[in-house]
This record gives sequence, C-alpha cells and structure tokens, in this order.
Amino acid sequence: MPDTSPPWPHAPPHWILQGGTYFVTAATYHRQRLFDSPEKLDVVTGILIDTAREFGWQLRSWAVFANHYHWLADSPAGSGESLRIWLTELHRRTAIEANQLSGTIGRRVWMNFRDTHITHQTSYLARLRYVNENPVKHRLVEQARDYKWCSAAWFETNAPKAFVESVRRFKIDRLRIWDDFDE
Repeated sequence: MPDTSPPWPHAPPHWILQGGTYFVTAATYHRQRLFDSPEKLDVVTGILIDTAREFGWQLRSWAVFANHYHWLADSPAGSGESLRIWLTELHRRTAIEANQLSGTIGRRVWMNFRDTHITHQTSYLARLRYVNENPVKHRLVEQARDYKWCSAAWFETNAPKAFVESVRRFKIDRLRIWDDFDE
C-alpha cells in the first residue's frame, strides 16, 4: 500500500518566497505558559519589535501571550525570504532570555510557526483587527488597548481615527486562525 501521509506531518509548509504582508502565529513547546510574568512578556515584545527592525520587517500589529504570539508585518524590499531567518533569531533570543529568567538554561521554548501570505486588502484588515483584539478573545482584558503586550493602544494612538473605526467594524468571525491556546 502506498504511503499517503502528508510530506510535513508535524509542521506546516512554509512557502516564504514573495514579498508582501505576512500573518504569523507561533506557539511555545507543548503550549506551555513559559512567558508567565510581565517581565517575560516585556522581553518577548521588546525582542519582537527589535528583531523586526533589524531584519527590515514593518510590524503592523502584534499580540504576545504566555504561550503564543500573533503578528502582521510587511516584508522588506519585496521579498519574504528573510522571514524564517528572522523568526529563528527571534525565537533564539526570546528562549535564551526566558530561560535565564526562569533559571532553566537550555529548555526548549518554541515549537513552530504558521505563516499566511496576505494578498487581499480584506484579509489584511480582518487580521489587523484580529491581532489587535486577541487579548479580548482570550479574556485577558475587556478593552484590547489595556493589554500592554499588543499593538492595540499603539494602533489607536497612531493610525488615523477613520481608519481605526473602519478596522473596528471589520468582521472577523469567519477567519480561520490557529489560536487554540487555552489562555
């Protein structure tokens, strides 16, 4: 009988070739709540923002939690090829820092990531809203802007008011996003 198993049974394929906007979700190993303090969440958020800048990616929205994160970003210079290298560095640095803070040097921190190349404006706007409101979805705050480790407050402060209102009206109930993390 021929083998009919998928070629990547434990990880999604990453066809990161084109430039543009990407939506990324990553989870900790076995969905463990490894970033379980404000200090650790600060570390992940800070390193996410710093490494995005270092690799030339423009973050549009982000949300960091105890066992996963989501973000939406534009690739540099028309190519998404640096995404894997950026995420490797992001995960390396955050793992080292989290393990030092926890006193567990060498522990595996990250499992894998899922990426989606966004090609339609409606997909972009829906994911922008989804990421910004994800702390509310996980019942961490009543208003997303009150969650320190996401871009909602930044977005409300820096984006044009009419754009913020348009994004808020965007439907997100039909999005299929891997986000079952039991916060």
